[in-house]
Amino acid sequence: IANSNSRVELFSITDHEGKVLCAAPKHYIEKMETTYMQRFGEKPSQKMRSPLEKGDNPELDTTDFLLDEKNTKIYQSMVGAAQWIISLGQFDIAVHVMSLSSFRLQPRKGHLERMKRVYGYLSKMRHAAIRFRPNMPDVSDQVFLDYDWSNSPYAGAREELPKNLPTARGKPVLMTSFVDANLCHDLLSGKSKQNTVETATFGSENNAARKAVEQIKANKLTLMQLGVPLQGAPILLGDNKSVVDSDTQPHGKLHKRHLMLSYHFVCENIATGVLRFAFIRGPTNPADTLSKHCVYSAVWPLIRPTLFWSGDTIDVLNQDKDVERES
Repeated sequence: IANSNSRVELFSITDHEGKVLCAAPKHYIEKMETTYMQRFGEKPSQKMRSPLEKGDNPELDTTDFLLDEKNTKIYQSMVGAAQWIISLGQFDIAVHVMSLSSFRLQPRKGHLERMKRVYGYLSKMRHAAIRFRPNMPDVSDQVFLDYDWSNSPYAGAREELPKNLPTARGKPVLMTSFVDANLCHDLLSGKSKQNTVETATFGSENNAARKAVEQIKANKLTLMQLGVPLQGAPILLGDNKSVVDSDTQPHGKLHKRHLMLSYHFVCENIATGVLRFAFIRGPTNPADTLSKHCVYSAVWPLIRPTLFWSGDTIDVLNQDKDVERES
């Protein structure tokens, strides 16, 4: 890393369990604010509670182009800084920065104003931090259906692992992943668009599920090579019930032939026990923050437990349920 401002700051906070290790790019956000003031002569506006407006489409912007080289370089620099802060853990702006990064070569004035809004959001949400807790997550409310795959094309298939894996030691880890997609954005790439053009959400979600399985297998193998014990099969949670049902049932049918490779790849890994795939409701899927431009009221319940809650995350979920009952 080039300098101390470009790093993740590791620190401890005291919460209900004592000291908790946290990671936050506080210094880098302060550096971004200083650069913003040097360029525009004012601090970023902290009035906005979301990086972009709900349903905003930067590709439909019709404002004038930034024809001068100076403002174009400013825009490119702002996009680059925002991409780096995503790598440092501020994932709640990933889909917005990904959308705006598509216009780096020829940005418009409206795109620059959107980047200013992203900076204002970061300035307002500067206290975000990822907290590392050793507790095992509770997945007892998830339903994992167990089917007989002996009469399917995947009968007899098994997971192949290296033979020279080290002996696992220490506290076991339960791998849990969330997947979501729409017609152009997906969770796993974070800062890029999907490689294929889909005409329906099913195809986009199916491709995202394949990429999720690839990432889970890579992470699983990395942990096993490091000698980290795993608690059961990794869990994949998605909010598209059609994709979950078709990929987890031996009698599932596929009506779109161009999705055949992704479909069979996911099914085979589920049949061999590489992972478990289950359905969750869209409003409770944290992956939505990486695939959609959501309003504050919709995205706050998803990012608060991950980035802004210093206590037990079970408490914030119970608090939200109490609010729903009162309303």
